Amino acid sequence: MNCADPYAPGAALTLQPEGHCAKSHCPKDPLTARLGDNPAMAIVTEPSRAAAAGPSATGEAALPESLALEFCGLRFASPIVLLSGCVGFGEEYTRVEGFSNRDVGAIVLKGTTGSPRLGNAPHRVYETPEGILNAIGLQNPGVAQVVERILPTLDFEETRFIANVCGSTIEEYVEVTRRFDQSPIDAIEINISCPNIKEGGIQFGNVPEMSARVVAACRRATQKPLITKLSPNQTDIRESARVCIEAGSDALAVINTVTGMAIDIHRRTPVLANVQGGLSGPAIKPIALLKVKQVYEVAGPRGIPIIGQGGIVSAADALEFLIAGATAVGIGTALFYDPLVCHAVNGGIAAYLQQYGLRSVRELIGTLQVGGGSTAC
Repeated sequence: MNCADPYAPGAALTLQPEGHCAKSHCPKDPLTARLGDNPAMAIVTEPSRAAAAGPSATGEAALPESLALEFCGLRFASPIVLLSGCVGFGEEYTRVEGFSNRDVGAIVLKGTTGSPRLGNAPHRVYETPEGILNAIGLQNPGVAQVVERILPTLDFEETRFIANVCGSTIEEYVEVTRRFDQSPIDAIEINISCPNIKEGGIQFGNVPEMSARVVAACRRATQKPLITKLSPNQTDIRESARVCIEAGSDALAVINTVTGMAIDIHRRTPVLANVQGGLSGPAIKPIALLKVKQVYEVAGPRGIPIIGQGGIVSAADALEFLIAGATAVGIGTALFYDPLVCHAVNGGIAAYLQQYGLRSVRELIGTLQVGGGSTAC
């Protein structure tokens, strides 16, 4: 990042691995800024590189049993789920020394459509304070290539792999779901809430009735666990959760990115060629946390698990989502800052459980205590 001129065209296009800068306009390191001044949370704010120095950095040591949980009948070794679009098709981060797929409960593969897509024109990614805007546009090789060429290269003994299904029509969603149903994939996530394509995605995800139609159609095409990824860019996410559950969704992923944009003030044009994109990273965490709480009010009584996601960069963040009602927690953008962040999150959650005398992460789910109710702002 060019700290001399924060407004220079393209100045925010390159991520800074450490995130440190004396300039007031530069974001703090999101991995060390979280609750750093709160002694009570000290055990969950250790930098991930320190944790990576231990045995778990090799991927050889087994994770504590206290982190294991069941999600839609699948055993997860950790509550961590690596999110779609951030880890390619499951192999990208395995090239990083110290990274292991065994450190996470599941990996959601990149969004896949019926036919290959080149995605949007550049610029497609832009760093914002405490976040990233992306408008990749679902670039992918198509479902046939994924099922026939990519899935056979994955080690399904390392972790669970979840397909991410996208489409422009209900028929395309169904066809991609059907192809994955006939594959070794462990579960299927329906992406009905992508904010950076011009058709499909966001239109389906922001209208509950349309969301339900997509879910119901995909439900008929597979017997595998079905996860619906909900959009925060809608009026009532509770209603969307309700209709998706009734249509056959086995689980919910909350939330997808928040729609946003950036402007080049010198050219007076949008930075992203697509004009709008999806904002992820620490900036959206408060939004995501509230949405998880709201969805849990609907999903919890029905026994429907939630993958809570949006701005998680530390164990403290992950614990908040679990307490709010998430069964598992998604990590994505944080990997761009630190590919070994999962070591710290696993270690911090395990230490928290030990500190509070809890035997399993499952004992934390939905334990938020709210006194006096809440009202809209």
